[in-house]
Amino acid sequence: MVSTEQPPAVVRRGTNLDRVGGFNDTVVLDAIRRADQRLSRVEIAAATGLSGQAISNITRRLLVAGLVREAGRQKSTGLGKPRTLLELEPTGQYAVGVHLDPAVVTVVILDLTGQVVARRRAETPATDDPGLLIAGIAATVEEVIAEASAPRERVVGVGIAAPGPIDVERGVVVNPPNLAAWHLVPLRDALRERTGLPVLLDKDVTAAASAEKWAGGSNGRGSFVFFYLGTGVGAGLVIGDEVVRGSSSNVGEIGHVIVDPDGPICYCGRRGCVGEASQPRFLVQQAMQAGILAQGIDLDDRRAVDGAFAALCSQAGEGVEAAREIITAFAARIAKVVEDIANLLDLERVVFGGPHWDQLAPFFGEFVRAAMVERFLVRSVHPFVVTGTALGADVGAVGAASLVLDHTFSPNPSVLLLGPAESALAAAQVVSVER
Repeated sequence: MVSTEQPPAVVRRGTNLDRVGGFNDTVVLDAIRRADQRLSRVEIAAATGLSGQAISNITRRLLVAGLVREAGRQKSTGLGKPRTLLELEPTGQYAVGVHLDPAVVTVVILDLTGQVVARRRAETPATDDPGLLIAGIAATVEEVIAEASAPRERVVGVGIAAPGPIDVERGVVVNPPNLAAWHLVPLRDALRERTGLPVLLDKDVTAAASAEKWAGGSNGRGSFVFFYLGTGVGAGLVIGDEVVRGSSSNVGEIGHVIVDPDGPICYCGRRGCVGEASQPRFLVQQAMQAGILAQGIDLDDRRAVDGAFAALCSQAGEGVEAAREIITAFAARIAKVVEDIANLLDLERVVFGGPHWDQLAPFFGEFVRAAMVERFLVRSVHPFVVTGTALGADVGAVGAASLVLDHTFSPNPSVLLLGPAESALAAAQVVSVER
């Protein structure tokens, strides 16, 4: 069975040990952020398991730091003084997000609540020259900070969402299949040198999953897969409210899952890999062979392919049968991958997004939903929800900025396993909320 019912938010439990006060600060901040409504100190204590005195001390620090604000009082029940409500202070901190896609580069700046304050989008230069593109990204970062009127000392960092594979430890884009010139490019350090801001690098699909977790509301709770539909495909995972990265932060490389043994030859040498069979250029080529699109489209010209792909989706939407067959066959391939991931990991939902989601949503939503009604093996235990991102085409860039906010302000349970010295080192890797 398929349902739109969403699980309640899961709030981290705190600890009353003095030496992990920084962890408890982020527990409280996270509880306020994830609540469906404003919370009083009493409600925060109940949600986090912290003592009333601990909550009083922590909220005082967060108020002084400008990260939360008082937002009125609860209506009196006649049983005592009305309780003061707390909420995030949007202007308390900002984070910049950059999404590097082979077709488009998007830069956004978020406030502390995860709202986009300013954005820029530009086509990725056809030359694929890393140096030229990095210089342009750095300039755009400065533009969005200025447009948002964000005090620079409140900009906690820049997140970059890039196609994989990546080397997170070195901050290097290794060899993305759709960016031919990007081989071992030190993107993180290059952008840090140009902006003077802390920079995080992560995979685009991981960033998109992080965006749903941070700013996607009910979509971002529990366990789900974010399925990215762009120049390539990928899957970002959140399990039990935690973003999954894998041993090298390259989780989600699903492009070589075989969905059609008679499909196109992939660069890996096999036939029918979902990544190759999902390329807009492959779908456009099918449309030309079927006579739906005019012959002569240059399949090596990204702009020409994007235009032709949009025309194909438009014709499918208008009811042209051959066009609909191509798109629904595409949806069937994706549904097979979603089925395998959902059953393997016992997920609650799939969230679709990426540059091509808006064009594909009319076909994918119902088709994948219907397929999962039959194929989700534990449907008698709990439903599986098929939905689209509420964050729009900017989800990759929003996710990149969310990575910075998540890294800075979300609870990190690993500090509880460290001694005082190691805990201090871990705390030094993020921006302290005790300002």
